Amino acid sequence: MISSLIELNSEEILKLSDKIWENPETRFQEFKSAEILSNFLEEKGFVVERGVGNIPTAFTATFGTGAPVIGILGEYDALSGLSQTAASDIRQPIIENGNGHGCGHNLLGTAGISAVLAIKDLIEQGKIKGTIKYFGCPGEEGGSGKTFMVREGVFNGVDIALTWHPNSYTGVWSFSSLANYQVYFSFEGKAAHAANSPHLGRSALDAVELMNVGVNYLREHIIPEAKVHYAITNTGGLSPNVVQSNAEVLYLIRAPHIDEVESIYQRVIDIAKGAALMTGTKMSIKFNKACSNYIPNDSLNKVLYEKLKEYGLPTYTNEELEYAKKMSNTITPEEIDTAISDAKKLSDYTLQETFYNPENPFFEEIIPYVNGHEVMPGSSDVGDVSWVIPTAQFFTTCFVAGTPLHTWQLVSQGKTSIAHKGLIYAAQVLASSAVEVFNNQELIEQAKAELKKQVKSGYKCPLPSDLQPSTI
Repeated sequence: MISSLIELNSEEILKLSDKIWENPETRFQEFKSAEILSNFLEEKGFVVERGVGNIPTAFTATFGTGAPVIGILGEYDALSGLSQTAASDIRQPIIENGNGHGCGHNLLGTAGISAVLAIKDLIEQGKIKGTIKYFGCPGEEGGSGKTFMVREGVFNGVDIALTWHPNSYTGVWSFSSLANYQVYFSFEGKAAHAANSPHLGRSALDAVELMNVGVNYLREHIIPEAKVHYAITNTGGLSPNVVQSNAEVLYLIRAPHIDEVESIYQRVIDIAKGAALMTGTKMSIKFNKACSNYIPNDSLNKVLYEKLKEYGLPTYTNEELEYAKKMSNTITPEEIDTAISDAKKLSDYTLQETFYNPENPFFEEIIPYVNGHEVMPGSSDVGDVSWVIPTAQFFTTCFVAGTPLHTWQLVSQGKTSIAHKGLIYAAQVLASSAVEVFNNQELIEQAKAELKKQVKSGYKCPLPSDLQPSTI
């Protein structure tokens, strides 16, 4: 039944996905994408609320009445610098340094819309009762849009949240993720002639460099699971004969739990203060964004796994396999090994040897679900949703084996029939899992009890109360 309902709208959905791919917009600037998706849902009979959570590009679309309320999370933001021609096995930007959907969010958002359309049909037919709610979530890449939405109460009243993510393998997202802070450190010094009177200057760039050196020494003395990254966002100008009076560096600090991030952050602040003292400059801090670690829900994960098995991996035409083999030639053995290593974390190291066959451009098995305790090395703002609502998510195969996220290869595949098949598979799993939840109040209560046990101390939003979303 679900498959036929998904099929009814598949042509429109795939065109919708491609349209989002063709209009790649970065965090909190997804005006076209948000308009395209919200208008589509409104035309389909959903009640759409735009600008939720005080974010212009965030929206919700609701259909039905009463309990339970099931939420489907969607994303549609792109990445900068990843513009790429579709279905090409060579690096070929459409616009040099332009944006591109390097994480497949054009697929992610539209699969959720396909699922809620199917649920709407079932509600109209009287086969299920309750409310289905689609959440248009902007700024996942570097913006933590969902964290802002959680802070503003956008998810209040939702019983269960479901989502997914495109990948080169298929399985349930059974691991946690890293919480993070993203913070700007700015230094103000004094300009001077670098040759004639350098003693009169105070170099802000020196302060940035000293801070970075200090943090690099800090790495040895923080927990091994933590990660610290930085980018110099302002070097103070292009003239070496001028002592740079202003400079800035952006830090991203990650750790398994938010309190560990906070502890490391305070030590980074001390290093920044020391750099300012050493250089005679003034240091200021601008908090940019943050998100919490993700909490998997075993009760819901089991449902997702059964649905992944029920619908099964996509099959491909000879033409698709021919293209996939060309794309596979651009994937390095190291990238394959990294994907397999990540996949093993999902299965708690019980992955079968037949998972990868070098003669096949795709991974060949659905990863077995195990309620494990691994931590994903990356971060996701789905984490904050998972602290306040029982949440579950999964991966489906949308790309050739080993395709790394945030690369031109992923952008290239994101508008192909291969990616489309992964999208439809995800929509089937989302919709059928939602139906299972709608029809099982005991499952909802079990998932809620599980979450309550996991978050005994309660949720504390990692964002400052006055911080607003930033496009940079």
